[in-house]
Amino acid sequence: MKPSRFAAFGFVSVLVLSACGNGGPAYAAQTQPAQRAPVRCDGPGAAAGPGMTPAVPGGLSVPAGFTIETIARIGGARELAALPDGDLIVGTKGSDVYIVPDAESAGAAGSPLVFATFDDAHASGVAFARDRCTLLFGSEHGVWSTPYASGDLTAEKLREIAKVRQGAEAPNTDGDVHVTTSVAYWNGVVYASAGSSCNAYEYPQPGVKAPCKEVDPTRAAISQMRLDGSQFAQRAFDLRNAIALTIDPVTGALWAGDAGQDALPFGHPYEFLDDVSAHPGDADYGWPKCEENHHAYWPHADCSQQAVPRIELPAYSTIVGNVFYPLGADGRFAFPTRYRGALFVATHGSWHRSGGAFVDAPQVDWVPMNGDQPATPVDWNDPAAQWHPFVTGFQTAGYTRVGRATGVAVGSKGSLFIADDQAGAIYRVRPAAR
Repeated sequence: MKPSRFAAFGFVSVLVLSACGNGGPAYAAQTQPAQRAPVRCDGPGAAAGPGMTPAVPGGLSVPAGFTIETIARIGGARELAALPDGDLIVGTKGSDVYIVPDAESAGAAGSPLVFATFDDAHASGVAFARDRCTLLFGSEHGVWSTPYASGDLTAEKLREIAKVRQGAEAPNTDGDVHVTTSVAYWNGVVYASAGSSCNAYEYPQPGVKAPCKEVDPTRAAISQMRLDGSQFAQRAFDLRNAIALTIDPVTGALWAGDAGQDALPFGHPYEFLDDVSAHPGDADYGWPKCEENHHAYWPHADCSQQAVPRIELPAYSTIVGNVFYPLGADGRFAFPTRYRGALFVATHGSWHRSGGAFVDAPQVDWVPMNGDQPATPVDWNDPAAQWHPFVTGFQTAGYTRVGRATGVAVGSKGSLFIADDQAGAIYRVRPAAR
C-alpha cells in the first residue's frame, strides 16, 4: 500500500492604449465610460463596506509562526486570482464569480460581491492578465474575458473569447464526465484546461473494455489561444483532469496539476504536477494507457512518447489549485525566505475509502523548488518525498471533513489565500505578528 497523505499529515473591436502599471502597455475597450479613462489595474482598490471579522476556522492548522483566518463566505468557492490592489476574485461551482474587496486588509476584508454572472454553469476558472488589465474566466463551455481597472466591483464588458466542450463525449464510456475549465495567462497567451468525459475506459461492445478516446480535442487537454481567442490550438493532451493551472512568474512556465484515473491497483496512479512548457509541441501525458514513469497500465501500450512529470503526489489527492510563492515577495505579510519560489498545492482529497475512512485528506502542501525544478527529484517508490504539509485539519480521524481545499493564490502583500468549496469559505494565511 502506498503512503496515505492522511497518515503523512496539496470579432473585431477597436482598442486603445491604457496605462496599466509595471507590466507595459495594456488595452481597454474604447467604449469605456469617460470617467474611467485613463485606468490602471495596479492602483489602490475600493472596499465595499464592512466584511466579516476574521475568525479562526475550526480544526485547521498551519505551521508554527503562521496564522489562518476565515475572511469570507462564498458557496462552492473554487479557483482564486489575487489582484494588485488587494482584492480577490473567486470562481465558484455555480454561474457566478465573486470579488472579495480589500482581501489584503490588515483586518476584515470587504463583503463578497457578485463580480460576473455567466449564461453557463461551473464558472470556476479565474486568472488575471496584468499586462493587459484583463480578467479571464473559464466556465463549463467557454473562456471569457473582461477589461479590469483597480476598484472595479463588477465586470464591465464580459465577452466569450473561445468555446470548449462543443463536441460529443467519448462514446460508450463509464460516465465520469468532468465539467470545470481552468485558465491561466502569460505574455499574450491564454491557457484553458478541460477535463475528460470518462475515467479511463469505454465499451466498444458489451463486456469488452478499451482505453477511453476523446472525440472532442478540448477534453482531457490543455488548449492555448491569444487574448482575443484567435490561434486556438492544443498544447497538451491525454491529461485526465488538469484542474490546477498556474504560471511560474519568473520563467513564464505553465504548470498543471492532474487528478488521476481510478480502478488501477490501489495507490496508483500517482497524481502529478508538471511544467507543461518543458515539453515541446503538443505534449502527450499518456492517459489512460500510460502513467507515472512510462508505466503501461494497458497491454501493449507504447509509452515511449509520454511526458514524465516532475512532481508526484499520492494517488487520489485530487489536485485542484496551485500557485508559486513569489521569489521577491516583500509585502507586509510576506512569508519567510524558505517558502520563496515554492509551489503551493491545494488538494481536494479522495472519495476513496479504506476501512470506512477516506484514504487521502484534503490539505494544502508546499513543494520546495529551484526555479522550475523540484528541490527533491521524483522518487518513484515514494510519492510523499517531494512535498511538505502546510494547512491540515480538513479531515478528522479519517471519517469526518470540515472542508475541502480548492483554489490558492498569493496576495499583493504576501498573504496566501485558500478557497474551500465544502465549507464555502475563503481563508487567509499570514506570518504571525512579530
